[in-house]
Parts: sequence; C-alpha cells; structure tokens
Amino acid sequence: MRPARRREMHAREQHGAALLTAMLIVVLVTTLASAMIWQQWRAVQVESAERARTQAAWILTGSLDWARLILREDARSGRATTLSEPWATPLAEARLSTFLATDRDNTDSGPDAFLSGSIIDAQSRYNLRNLIDDSGKVVDVELFALQRLFESIGVAPDVATRVASGLRDAMTPAGSADRPVTAPLMPRNIGQLAWLGIDADSVRRLAPYVVILPVRTAVNLNTASREVIAASIDGLDVGGAERLVQTRQRTPFKTLAEAQALVPATLKMEESRVGVLSNFFEVRGRLRLDDRVMEELSLVERRGLDVVALQRRRVSSKDSVR
Repeated sequence: MRPARRREMHAREQHGAALLTAMLIVVLVTTLASAMIWQQWRAVQVESAERARTQAAWILTGSLDWARLILREDARSGRATTLSEPWATPLAEARLSTFLATDRDNTDSGPDAFLSGSIIDAQSRYNLRNLIDDSGKVVDVELFALQRLFESIGVAPDVATRVASGLRDAMTPAGSADRPVTAPLMPRNIGQLAWLGIDADSVRRLAPYVVILPVRTAVNLNTASREVIAASIDGLDVGGAERLVQTRQRTPFKTLAEAQALVPATLKMEESRVGVLSNFFEVRGRLRLDDRVMEELSLVERRGLDVVALQRRRVSSKDSVR
C-alpha cells in the first residue's frame, strides 16, 4: 500500500476515535447534569414536604389548643357532661384561609388547606382498664359486662376473656413471679389490641364501643351508646338502655339519681361503674392539604380547669376523597 493511502486511512481512524470520544464525553456530561438536576429537584421536594409537615403539625397543635379551651370553659360551668354542650359540636371542614384572613387576594395563591375536628367523650365507651383491679386480678363483674357488650355488637364472648387475660399479663410488674415469660406489651389504644392476639375484624367492631384509659373510670350515661349502657348496668337489657338514651336526648341527666329513677328499683346503678360526668376526652384534628391528609388523635384528661394531653399520635395518608 502506498504511503499516501496509509496516511489517509490513519487520519480517518483518528477522526473516528476523536468523534467517538466526543460522543462519550457528551453522554457523560448529560448523565451527570441529569443526576445533578434530579438531586436538586429531589432536595426541593423534600424541603417542601418537610415544610408542609411542620406547618401542618403546628396547625394541628392549634386544634388541640382549641379543644383545651372549650373543655376548660365547660368545666367552669360545673354541670354534668352531656352531648348538648359546645364541646360535642364538631368543627366542620373549613378552608384554613377563612381563619387567617378575610382578604381572599392574600390566600388564593396558596394551596388549599382545610381544617376540621371533633371532641369525643372517651367515657362514652367501656374502659378496658376496668377489667383489672389494683391487685392485678381480673374483676369478674367487669368481665361479664364486657362479654354482654361483645355479644350485643357481634363479637364472640371468648374474645372478652382473651382481652382480660392479655391485659392482666401486660399489667403484671416486670420481675414478678406471676408475669408470663411471653407477656405482651400494654396496649395504649384499641388498634394495639392485636398485641393480645385479637383479630383485625374484632378490633374493627370494638373500636366504637371500647377505650383504654390509664385509670378505671365510670361510663357516662349522658354520652354512652345503648349497648355500652346495657353492659354497664347489671340486669338492664338493650331496650331499657334505649329508654335512657331517649330520655337524655330531651333532658340530660344532671345526677345519677335521675337516671336511677328510670329503671326498676332492683337494678342498682353503681357510681364506680356509671355516672354523669367525664374527665377523659379524645380530640381529633384533621388537616387536608391538596391530596394529602394529616390527622392527629389526642387523649386528654380534664383535671379541674387544667386539660392535660396524655397521648398524641399522627396519621398521614392519601386522601381518598377529592
């Protein structure tokens, strides 16, 4: 091959290698630039989500303060706890800007945020803590009451026995000879009854009727359902409990004696089991921001004019209803 021909082929090879190198460099730069842009976008998204989460947390804290104020003012009245009082009226979902400003021009550019909330009398439900006495033993009369409640709401009565046994084991002090090696943790809410081996369907059915409070409490006849009332008064059937519910809707009970007068004299209402006052409440605050929902559930105790938060937990999820 002539020298000129070889030089021409060599030049073409060098040109091809240079072109290939240039293309590889372009691909590398593009990849690095794309990665940097994605990381920057991701950082902005994380910062935006964290800012929204922090803002939502502060707003929900405000809803808890709103509940405290209402419960404190209610305590000043000294009246019985009834469903006709201001605390029992839920806060319907409202656009947050209506609380912050009256000039819509200052809020339309921001995301739609909607706040709602409610206060529920925790003593309107049967307190599972009543099952265990101070010595750590199962209280038979309370176990029978829970079994009656379970029968009326379609839950097998033997589940009540398992709940009582589980709570007894969980409340047995560590190091005690009576504490089982595989003792469960003490549940703090109804969802955690699964720790005691209770199936999900039973937990779902129980949620509207039972609660776990830190101390033993009486059921409030002014706020409890007929099923809970019937279970809490020995010998009272659901029909008799319904009469109490109908009566309190017209005239709430101011004293336990008023309720006692509406049932046969043979049925004794024990003050340790039923009453007309409540000190434990569940506060629910719900914030909907675009397609995200953050909900805070708080258990509070009213101690005189002080309202103390005992538990707070938040749940964040996609809103299923747009």
